[in-house]
Amino acid sequence: MVYRNGALSKSMMDRQRPHQVALPYQCLGHNFPMMHFFCLGEGLSLCRRRHSYRQNDVDMTVFCFAKRKHAEQFRDRFGGDFLDPKDRPK
Repeated sequence: MVYRNGALSKSMMDRQRPHQVALPYQCLGHNFPMMHFFCLGEGLSLCRRRHSYRQNDVDMTVFCFAKRKHAEQFRDRFGGDFLDPKDRPK
C-alpha cells in the first residue's frame, strides 16, 4: 500500500527497506540534517519515511535501508542498534 502523498506504508517499508537502525529520538535534533546529508552524499538507500516506537521510556526512531551495507555505514557513523522489522515493538 502506498499513501496518497506517495509515502510507503509501514509494511512496504519493512519489505523494501528491511535493514533498520534504531536510535534514541534525542540523538536527532540538530543532528538530523547531518544524518540526512550523510546519506545523500554517500548514496545510501535510506527511506524518506521513518518508524518510531517507545522502549523503556525512551522514544526510538528507526532509519530503514534497502541494503545491509548502507545500514552498516549509517550505524558506524551515528551509532544505534540493528533492528529486525519483525522484532520491532508495536
